[in-house]
Amino acid sequence: MSLNALLARARKELFTVRDLLRFAVSRFNEAGLFFGHGTTNAHDEAAYLILHTLHLPLDRLEPYLDARLLPEEVEAVLRIIEQRVTTRKPAAYLTHEAWLGPYRFYVDERVIVPRSFIAELLQEGLAPWVDDAAAIETALDLCTGSGCLAILLAEAFPQAHVDAVDLSAEALEVAERNVADYHLQARVSLIRSDLFKALKGRRYDVIVSNPPYVDAQAMQSLPAEYRHEPRLALAGGEDGLDAVRRILDEAAGYLNPGGLLIVEVGHNRARLEAAFPHLPFTWLEAGGSDEFVFLLTREDLRPR
Repeated sequence: MSLNALLARARKELFTVRDLLRFAVSRFNEAGLFFGHGTTNAHDEAAYLILHTLHLPLDRLEPYLDARLLPEEVEAVLRIIEQRVTTRKPAAYLTHEAWLGPYRFYVDERVIVPRSFIAELLQEGLAPWVDDAAAIETALDLCTGSGCLAILLAEAFPQAHVDAVDLSAEALEVAERNVADYHLQARVSLIRSDLFKALKGRRYDVIVSNPPYVDAQAMQSLPAEYRHEPRLALAGGEDGLDAVRRILDEAAGYLNPGGLLIVEVGHNRARLEAAFPHLPFTWLEAGGSDEFVFLLTREDLRPR
């Protein structure tokens, strides 16, 4: 039976949140959707989309499962289920929101959906590498996209001024909205720049970056959901390390003594260590693994 036929029957025969949840999970699995933008499976994605559409708390599905819905509520839920299946857009682009822990960010197709492991580290204040949050006075988020990591930097280090840099003017428009939502305009500066090019003379106590790091082969086989995201924010060149190389080559000149560089590189750890055997990478535990995010100090990058 076609999706349109199933939707027509659903409008007549489904009445509760539980009904719609089951229907959505079946349709998502049948369509072979890919999950990797905030959820990892069809059930969690369906629950999120249903709760969001019905304006219910996102962390409280159980009390509402057997609630009967108005016809217009059923229609709204079926519409977003249909959009997810037919467009293959990540759920975040349909709801225009993404979450990193308790932090909500506006997103659309001008930016990638926030999902950096660095967010977890910032919510812990970069402990134990930073033992006094008040001592961090300047911070930089390279490849800021939606501005999420810049905002988390400002939240983690209340005395810091944060520069948020991106090459994409469209991405910076989204970041501007998020910075305003958190009332951080006085502490977060948005700068259009190709990495460090527009930052001459600036120095930072902390630099973080979630740069493009998908290699050319992986770019060719990305699931449809990822193809809705800006290519500029994903493609890292033939081996995925084009932007990372530039960051490593230049970062020391923009760090204060004792300053920290923290960069996410996806699944490129072995490739990166082979390319820079002289650098003493410290791999940070994030997302249950020490494979994705490295730390270097200014002195690691520029030995005395």
